[in-house]
Amino acid sequence: MKNRSKIFLTLFTLLTFLFVSSISSSAATPSADDGQVYVVQASDWLSKIADKYYGDMFAWKTIWEATNEKAKEDSSFTTIADPNFIDVGQKLWIPGATTVTPAPDDSTESSEGSTEETTETPSENVVLKLRILETTDIHTYIVNYDYYRDQPDEAVGLANVATLIKQARTEVENTILVDNGDLLQGNPLGDYIVDQGLEENIHPAYKAMNLLDYVANIGNHEFNYGLDFLNASIAGADFPYINANIYHDGTDEHYFTPYIIEEKTFVDESGNEQTIDVGFIGFAPPQIMNWDKGNLEGIVTVSDIVETAEKYIPMMEEEGADLIITIPHSGFSMEPAEGMDANAVYYLSTVPGIDAILFGHSHVVFPGPEFEDLENIDNEKGTINGVPAVEAGYWGNHLGIIDLTLENVDGTWQVVDSQSEARPVSKREDRKTISLVDADASIIAAVQEDHEGTLSWIREPFGETLAPIHSFFALVQDDPSIQIVTNSQTWYFETQVQGTEYEGIPILSAGAPFKAGRGGPEDFTDVPTGEVAFKNVADLYIYPNTLKAVLLTGSQVQEWLERSAGQFNQIDPDSTDEQPLINPDFPTYNFDVIDGVTYQIDVTELAKYDKGGEVVNPDANRIKNLMYDGNPIEMDGQYIVVTNNYRASGGGNFPEITSDKIIFDAPDENREVLANFIAEQGKFNPSADGNWSFAPINDTVNVVFRTSPSETTAKLAEAIPQITPTGTTNEDGYAMYKIDLSE
Repeated sequence: MKNRSKIFLTLFTLLTFLFVSSISSSAATPSADDGQVYVVQASDWLSKIADKYYGDMFAWKTIWEATNEKAKEDSSFTTIADPNFIDVGQKLWIPGATTVTPAPDDSTESSEGSTEETTETPSENVVLKLRILETTDIHTYIVNYDYYRDQPDEAVGLANVATLIKQARTEVENTILVDNGDLLQGNPLGDYIVDQGLEENIHPAYKAMNLLDYVANIGNHEFNYGLDFLNASIAGADFPYINANIYHDGTDEHYFTPYIIEEKTFVDESGNEQTIDVGFIGFAPPQIMNWDKGNLEGIVTVSDIVETAEKYIPMMEEEGADLIITIPHSGFSMEPAEGMDANAVYYLSTVPGIDAILFGHSHVVFPGPEFEDLENIDNEKGTINGVPAVEAGYWGNHLGIIDLTLENVDGTWQVVDSQSEARPVSKREDRKTISLVDADASIIAAVQEDHEGTLSWIREPFGETLAPIHSFFALVQDDPSIQIVTNSQTWYFETQVQGTEYEGIPILSAGAPFKAGRGGPEDFTDVPTGEVAFKNVADLYIYPNTLKAVLLTGSQVQEWLERSAGQFNQIDPDSTDEQPLINPDFPTYNFDVIDGVTYQIDVTELAKYDKGGEVVNPDANRIKNLMYDGNPIEMDGQYIVVTNNYRASGGGNFPEITSDKIIFDAPDENREVLANFIAEQGKFNPSADGNWSFAPINDTVNVVFRTSPSETTAKLAEAIPQITPTGTTNEDGYAMYKIDLSE
């Protein structure tokens, strides 16, 4: 099937419209009483269709007028406001087509060259409805459990979404289920399985998913533990895996199966069985070569998502695919495409032949509020450039659904209508999470042993904190949850640099709040005073990154911080209206704090970089008073910044932070470094050193920010004079606090 996109008439046809009225009056006018439906294909235009059915291209006006009349009485037809524009998939009414069949083109003439018309009456079109279901970004949230807080969580879990899957299947006759990727990493269950090793065991993700009948794609986090672990894991999947843009290094041989075409038997609206060849093709973000360079370099290479689709979609059509479902582990962006884009879904939707897009990676919901009023996006139906699409959030908090209406027109299955939705497993009400489903017992039972093993593993203490470690205010002041990470990184690297050519160069350390509300109002780090166990370390550092160090100039350090400062909205110092400080579209994992220097952030200035790391205001300068050891930082001086493999390899699109600047490539994970640091300290005080703050504005601005609605947050705020609760929560369930920026 073809992509639903605008089709422009050729220049020739446009010119003929200037005089067509006089000519078309001499053409035979078919009767409007009888006729048949025609569904617009790619490269169609009205005059071409008229020539196909009547042998007269100037009869286009008859089809135009008949379709508009039909639209008045049948809502499945759409009025053609401008005959220069028709949509792929749009229904047209062809008057008289019950007695006149399309004129054959040259390629279908007999050996004698006959072009004689046939009077055979076409059969009635067959209508079939198909529901496509999606999970995405599960991140080993198989059980409805928060291992970081060590308590059940009804807002997450494949066990919860499995109930929605089974409910959705009972509602319709025909269904398909896909997983978009980012399955094997993301919480302590995943880490526990890596720690224990798989050996002959099946990964718990597949113990659960094997019960649900999937087709699955590869996400970028699948590579975090290396290819050996990935291959051993997916060997336990009783369903196909696909990926079309990852190759064995130096070859054009795919590392995974690029696509599959499965013969499916469905039931049409008349109760008859129909056989449809369904094609599935998957993609991963090309940035895996940066994000997991140490695991992938020299073993695999990647290609651009859109270019790969343009190559393989036609092949799938040639091989007989009636329906093509794409599963890109890629987010949505309307920024101009640059090639090798991580968020390529918008441009993927323009590739002809795609019938549905089940996407992920960016942890959002589509259709959803973020997509209102965007050009070429129908946020009610859930289409992107006319193509049905859905994104099902993350951690099993939603089930993605696309309902397709298919019609067999002249032997070809066409998508004639669609409706997308993302069904939640819970809702927020009165500042509480209200479950909308019961967890599926079969999923829980399948992974019970692994779940219990994880609980024992995360509960084993090995240190003691003398103060609470939390991220409730990590975006508005220097924070203990970042401080302990940056301290551990500096502690580790100081021993590694001794005796090397880099000894004596100032050492800085970068960290970001991984859990600062991005995943909802309960997605914050909260480690109380007392014993520290692995669950707390995993709460502080949720990714299995490895430690790296880069050598930069002072000016590059400043640009790093300018990029981070895009976390904040611009504040108008002359306004007394309420102004939100935090830009919720900016991922908090890109808000890097660099310890070892001191600085202020002036939020009355424009941000120099947007959320994607592109320069939008070249002359902006939010970073003020950047100092090292009490003196202004030397812009041409050398500084070592300790960070992780994601950032050091270009992750987050930070200016001039590229892998060629790496001077130290540690074999240890940042999380392991943190655990060792805590163990060596025994008892420790994680309090932040206050190395950054906001530049003062005045005492009249009314600046607010969102954070956790918990009682713990409110209690901690009591000890911070410049932070006060407003007593309100926003529509997403976050508590709103005010911050004093007068000094």
